[in-house]
Amino acid sequence: EVLWSQFIGVIKEAVQAAGLHMRQIAGVGISTQRGTFITWHKRTGKPFHNFISWQDLRSAELVNSWNNSLLLKVIHVIFTVLHFLTGNDRFLAPSFLTFSTHQASMKLSWVFKNIHEVKAARKNNCCFGTVDTWLLYRLTKGSVYATDYSNASSTGIFEPFTKCWNPTLCNLLSIPVSIYPPVRDTSFNFGSTDSEIFGVPIPIMAVVADQQSAMFGECCFHPGDVKLTMGTGGFWNVNTGDPQQVSIKMCLYPLIGWKIGEEVVYLTEGSISDVGTAIKWALDIELFTDVDETAEMAQSIADSQGVCFIPGLQVSGDDPYLCASFMGLKPSTNRNHLVRAILESIAFRNKLLYDIIVRKVHIPLRTIRADGGVSNNSFVMQMTSDLINKKIEKPANTEMSSLGAAFLAGLASGFWTDKKQLKKLRQVEAVFEPQKDSEEYRPAMDAWLQAMKHSPHR
Repeated sequence: EVLWSQFIGVIKEAVQAAGLHMRQIAGVGISTQRGTFITWHKRTGKPFHNFISWQDLRSAELVNSWNNSLLLKVIHVIFTVLHFLTGNDRFLAPSFLTFSTHQASMKLSWVFKNIHEVKAARKNNCCFGTVDTWLLYRLTKGSVYATDYSNASSTGIFEPFTKCWNPTLCNLLSIPVSIYPPVRDTSFNFGSTDSEIFGVPIPIMAVVADQQSAMFGECCFHPGDVKLTMGTGGFWNVNTGDPQQVSIKMCLYPLIGWKIGEEVVYLTEGSISDVGTAIKWALDIELFTDVDETAEMAQSIADSQGVCFIPGLQVSGDDPYLCASFMGLKPSTNRNHLVRAILESIAFRNKLLYDIIVRKVHIPLRTIRADGGVSNNSFVMQMTSDLINKKIEKPANTEMSSLGAAFLAGLASGFWTDKKQLKKLRQVEAVFEPQKDSEEYRPAMDAWLQAMKHSPHR
C-alpha cells in the first residue's frame, strides 16, 4: 500500500507541476521495470507476498541446479533437432533455454515451492503480474487484468517467437499456465482508471517494459538501430525486426520490443551490471561529492595507474554470488585513479558487449543512441565511442522510458498519427565521435581483462 500511495502521489504532483488538470489528460502510458512481480488472490485481490524484485536471490540455488542439470542439456538437444528438422519457431526458444535470477520464471517456481498461500490457491485463485499488470489491476479496481508483449517476453516464461506463455516451461517448473494474464498490444486501449482515483476516468493507452520503452522513445524503429541505456545497469538493444534475425547465443536475449496492430518488432538484448550502481556506491563512500565531477576526475590523469575495477556490486545472472573488487592498488593510488577505473570498466564492458553484438547479429548496425543517467558522463561516452569506433548520439532528455510510453500512448489515442511525427520530436544534445584509435586503449583493456580473469569468485 505504501508503494501504491507513492505512485498515485507522484502522478498527481507531476500533473500539478505541469499546470494541468486531470480532465485535460487524453491518455496515459505505463512504463515499468520488467523483472519484479507479485501474486495475488483472484477473488479478493489480496497479495500473497511482497513484490519479489529482479535482484532477489532466493532462487539462486534453483537457477544453478537447473542450468547444470542433465535434463536441461537433453532439452537443448531435443529441441535443437526438432527446430532443425521442422523449421518451426516454437522449438527455437527451448533449444537455448537457460535460467537467470533476473527473470521471473525461476523466482516464481521458488514461490510455488515455498509460499503456502500460493500453493493453496494455485490454478483457480492465483494471479501473477509484473509491475505493469499490478498497476493496471489497481488503477481499474480489478476490472482489467492484462500485460503487453514487451513485458511478457521479458519474464523468461513467455515464448517470444510463438507469442504465448510457454506451456513446456510451465510444466517443467510446476507452474499452472492459468495464473498468467492475457497479453495485449503495447499501444492499445487497456481501459480507463477508476474515476475515484483521480476524480475522472483516464484512458490507459499503452503498457510497455522500460528498456523496450526507451528503445521506442529513442525512435529506434528500423532494423539495425541500436539503443544503449546506461542507468543502474547497462542495456544494449538492437532492433532486429524479423524474428529470424534474433541472436540466440552468447548472452544475447531475444525480446519482443513492441506490438502495434500487425506490427511486431523484435529486439536482441545484452546487459551489463554495475553501471550507475557502481557510481552511486562511489558517491556513498565519498570518493567524490557530485556525480558531475567524475568525468573531470577521470580526465585529470593519464590513466588509472594500473588500477582495475571488477564489477559485482549488482546481482549477476551468471554468478549471483559475485563480489566487486579493485585490483592493482598501490600506495600512490588516489581517488582519481579509483574513479577512472570504475568509469573505464563501464566502457570496456560496453566494448565487449558491442563486439558480441557485431558477431552475432547478422544485420548492419545503423545508429547508436544512448540514454540513462550515465550517458551524461562525457568520459564514458567518449571512451565507448573510441573503443567501438562508432558515433553515439545522446538526446537532450535522457529519461527515455517515460518518453517511449508517452509516444505509444499518443499513437493509440490518435494524438500522433505515425512514427514520422515522433522522429521530428527527437532532440539530440550531443554526438560523440571517435577521437582516438581503439588500439591506444589496448594495454589498459588487456590489464583489465587479466584482472577480471584472476579476480575472486570468477
